[in-house]
Amino acid sequence: MSTSSGSESCTVETSDGVKLRTRIFKPNELMDNLVIILVHPFALLGGCQALLRGIAVGLAERGYRAVTFDTRGAGRSTGRASLTGFSEIRDVIAVCKWVSENLSTDRILLVGSSAGAPISGSAVDQVEQVVGYVSLGYPFGWTASILFGRHHKNILQSPKPKLFVMGTRDGFTSVRQLENKLKSAAGRIETHLIEGAGHFQMEGPTYDAQMVDLIIGFIQSL
Repeated sequence: MSTSSGSESCTVETSDGVKLRTRIFKPNELMDNLVIILVHPFALLGGCQALLRGIAVGLAERGYRAVTFDTRGAGRSTGRASLTGFSEIRDVIAVCKWVSENLSTDRILLVGSSAGAPISGSAVDQVEQVVGYVSLGYPFGWTASILFGRHHKNILQSPKPKLFVMGTRDGFTSVRQLENKLKSAAGRIETHLIEGAGHFQMEGPTYDAQMVDLIIGFIQSL
């Protein structure tokens, strides 16, 4: 078991000039060259990188480099958040590019939480270094699809390995809706259902350790 040696903050600039506040969580002892980039929930509902700190710290403690960042208009990043999450795809791509250049890796795992799942899912095939994708509570349901529906096909058609984690009481997506969506998906698909967990509950610190275990298990299977 390695211990985390802390984190450092930096700024990443996007192709359209937005400055993203980014934090890198580094382990004392590196287990793997792969870097995990975590994409936070919907900025317009208060989503920011701080919500993913627990998972990032947990990953660093297990020997993996983890990166969190505030998407445009969130936290201390510049720019304005978009309603549909399409501008934020650029943010994910910019951070991936920065990570591959500055942390000398050719292997990135993208992890998206809630609205961060469709946003990061749309970036998966746009970044060569991304080797897999984990969704924590992808909002596939009807109401959420009004905002994020145009993202679905980008991740469902990607040939890269995917893990979908969801609570069985997710208020945005039912288990049946998840299963129906994944029927048409390409590539290797895994699902993990957390019995009795609601959407926002799963975002809370109670589930951080479980999310870390699931993410690491998925990495080891790649």
